[in-house]
Amino acid sequence: MNKFPTLIVLLTFVTSCMAQAPATSTKSKKAEKAYYASKQFAEQSNFPAAYAQIAIAEKEDPNFVEAFTLHANYDLANAKWANAIINFNKAFAINDGFFPSSYYDCANAELKLGNYADAKKHFQLFLEKHRPNTLEKTLTNAQRGIDNCDFAVISIEHPVPFNPINMGDKINTVGCEYFPNVTTDDATFLFTRNTQLKDPATGVVKQEQEDFFISYKDEQGNWRIAQNMGKPINTENNEGAPSLSADGRNLFFAACQEYDGYGNGRQGFGSCDIFYTSKANGKWSVPKNVGAPVNSPAWESQPSFSSDGKTLYYVSNRSNGFGGSDIWSATLNAEGKWGAPFNLGVEINTAGTEEAVFIHPDNQTLYFASNGLIGMGGLDLFICHRDIKTGKWDKPINLGYPINTAGDESGLIVNGAGTVAYFSSDRTGTFGCDDIYMFKLPEALKPVPVTYMKGKVFNKKTLKPLGAAFELIDLESGKTAITSYSDAVTGEFLVCLPVNLDYALNVNSPGYCFYSKNFQLKKVTDANKPFRIDVPLSPIEDSAMVELENVFFETGKFDLKPESKAELNKLVAWMKLNPLVKIEIGGHTDNVGDKKSNITLSNYRAKSVYDYLFANGITAPRMTYKGYGDNKPKIVNDTPEHRQMNRRTEFKVIGIK
Repeated sequence: MNKFPTLIVLLTFVTSCMAQAPATSTKSKKAEKAYYASKQFAEQSNFPAAYAQIAIAEKEDPNFVEAFTLHANYDLANAKWANAIINFNKAFAINDGFFPSSYYDCANAELKLGNYADAKKHFQLFLEKHRPNTLEKTLTNAQRGIDNCDFAVISIEHPVPFNPINMGDKINTVGCEYFPNVTTDDATFLFTRNTQLKDPATGVVKQEQEDFFISYKDEQGNWRIAQNMGKPINTENNEGAPSLSADGRNLFFAACQEYDGYGNGRQGFGSCDIFYTSKANGKWSVPKNVGAPVNSPAWESQPSFSSDGKTLYYVSNRSNGFGGSDIWSATLNAEGKWGAPFNLGVEINTAGTEEAVFIHPDNQTLYFASNGLIGMGGLDLFICHRDIKTGKWDKPINLGYPINTAGDESGLIVNGAGTVAYFSSDRTGTFGCDDIYMFKLPEALKPVPVTYMKGKVFNKKTLKPLGAAFELIDLESGKTAITSYSDAVTGEFLVCLPVNLDYALNVNSPGYCFYSKNFQLKKVTDANKPFRIDVPLSPIEDSAMVELENVFFETGKFDLKPESKAELNKLVAWMKLNPLVKIEIGGHTDNVGDKKSNITLSNYRAKSVYDYLFANGITAPRMTYKGYGDNKPKIVNDTPEHRQMNRRTEFKVIGIK
């Protein structure tokens, strides 16, 4: 994918050979003259001339081993892998021990083409015949090359299901499209497009421009033609590697320093930095640099923002990593500032390159590309799961063949439901260069499914949209799983819900009673049924009523279950925030059993809530409690589901003074 490392190796080879001048194996003066002329042209990166001179040297002396070896290195520098292999083998046929390092170079070219048997043989020969001063790193890479060959052969024998589909001309063009992003509701698609600006008169490419394009689904569920996002996000400079938040209202991306800065007056720390922008009432804000400590004078790029709005994953080559580029993360603290970056460690990062990180909306599954882990030879795609209790990452798993090949694979993302993956490729059949493809994800490579809750917050009396804060609390641990907010102008929101947990939802806005909702998703196994709800917030006034959906009791008992504490703590905080409010806590039952018993049970349950609030600082004059039994049903007690709805705890505002 990147010719420059190979070119550096070539120039090192050329320089080292010249340092050994004038001794060569040829007896032909013409061959030797052409050989040295070729090296000089190569040092100037004039490869047409270098190729022409090395051809003369080979013709003058068909047994000139150095010439064929140098020719092979030119081919490596220009990604002509098949030609390089041919010329290396010609050199081996002349003298198989002249340059032992050529076995290593030839093996890497064979690995590029998926010639695993030949590559393994040449890696082994290199390890057998290498010179004593060979770097330990090179020996390690050769052994990893052998391991890659073994892994690839087994993977090809056991392929995973894979049927990539080009996303079509609404997304792809003759330009290059890559780094796809999709919102959790599968309604918005964002990606980078590289277009070439050509001179109208000559057709010569004057500039390559990277900008963001965005597409929305129509009423039939098809993608509309992608449109340039325009200013203030896109500039005359390049923008790349976007990460759209789960609700589509926050965008992180990379911009790199050029001769005129970062574009549109943006300030940076050097090299490439991560920027962010937010959307309110349909308009994007002017992007800002995320700042230190996330950004540094080193290269930072390819961000991925977690669906809970707390953690930013990204790639950096800063000096205290493990190799070329590593995956890092930074977390927002209580003050809304980024904490110190955290390297994801040796479980994920290697001495090689890790890039194109993507954290799934489940916040437990990471996808990324690496050439330092055992794979098919180049950059391979991996999946890694995090233990939600310990926070530790499991060992990465290669996505397998033919998702991964002998070439480079990178930039994979997965939709919220965990069923479809998107990636970029220049495989046969594209509209131009790289196109974006989609495919159904094999079962073993799926994340935890994520559904979502989508709707609008509004004033219950006036129906005016409201901005409000959201909290999703894991009822088992009592910890806040996700925080979010509704749009201040439209009241709209989208909140992710990983399906393996039960949640308490609390919605708050100043001057209003808070809203409570329960989501029981622990037994749900798919994400095909998102939740669409409206959130009516009642102004704080007499008779305003709130049902506490996340207050639980054992059947027939009045002892509070531990998972009730999260909701009751929110009620305590709300009461302290509104010190003039007085409430009545009401307990209700269904119509099963006799009325007297139901009155007694509901009264004890209401008192249990009263006692909890009192124990946590809410004074007695501000509260009363009452058990209503089955006297005030919400709905007719004619089904198990309706009876469950009638078993509830509420509070009612009975005074503001």
